[in-house]
Amino acid sequence: MARRRKGRRVDGVLVLDKPSGMTSNGALQRAKRLFDAAKAGHTGSLDPLATGVLPLCFGEATKFSQFLLDADKGYLSTIVLGQGTDTADADGTVTASACARDIDAEAVGQAMRALTGAIEQVPPMYSALKVGGQPLYKRARAGQSIERPPRPVCIHQFDLLEYTPGEIGVLKVAVLCSKGTYIRTLAEDLGAALGVPAHVGALRRTQAGPFTLNDVVTLEQLAAHCEAGADAAPASLLAPVEATMPHLPRIELSEAATFYMRKGQPVVVPNGPHSGMVRIADAAGSFLGVGEVRDDGKLAPLRLLAQ
Repeated sequence: MARRRKGRRVDGVLVLDKPSGMTSNGALQRAKRLFDAAKAGHTGSLDPLATGVLPLCFGEATKFSQFLLDADKGYLSTIVLGQGTDTADADGTVTASACARDIDAEAVGQAMRALTGAIEQVPPMYSALKVGGQPLYKRARAGQSIERPPRPVCIHQFDLLEYTPGEIGVLKVAVLCSKGTYIRTLAEDLGAALGVPAHVGALRRTQAGPFTLNDVVTLEQLAAHCEAGADAAPASLLAPVEATMPHLPRIELSEAATFYMRKGQPVVVPNGPHSGMVRIADAAGSFLGVGEVRDDGKLAPLRLLAQ
């Protein structure tokens, strides 16, 4: 007999404003407890130092979390030139120093432009990336350093917002990048291009896919909402499941097609797309899930909401 899952069913996306000093999983578990939710997952780790947009998927939304994992991300970051740390951010121990006084804004801009577009990054040792089933940060804490092959990423935008030159130079930058980009590595690579060590002084995620800082809820707001009573409905704080994939075309099915789709059978959709993934809605316009148009023109279900 299957063991009954503890907690209540909660479906949707909570766009959390992660506080500094907390891990992404710690933030997830706190929100899950406050909602008394049966099922939840986050959509990619933010460093403990970082704050900002961390979408948390609850219930049926976890089926579609990959869309947010694969989405572009936006950041505001402070980069410190002239000091390097073992973690490549302000939480680490300074391991290298050099005077950055001779670096001007023109040199900074030129180095940033060279790091814009399709580039390769070597993941930092202090990261949640797993090698051999173990996160790299655990190996780093044990004093180990292992070979990490470079990975392709894309820096769509790398804009200089402010520069304060000096022996220790301080940049404020805005970054829009592909999934898997490490801003700490970007900071180190920028420093290397300028001939000095560098690290991230502060980091705030401003965007994850369709979600921005305009959508965020703090843990304090969440706690206040839940303190309103054990039966307080979380729906007012949650984005709908469908909000994870606004980039996909939306198709509304007839009642007959909805019946067969819910049984997992491909259906014919007149005047629909000829290929690719789509959002599927029933005849009343309610979201059903995601499907893909096959080579024979039929729409096949890929992942559907539980009925």
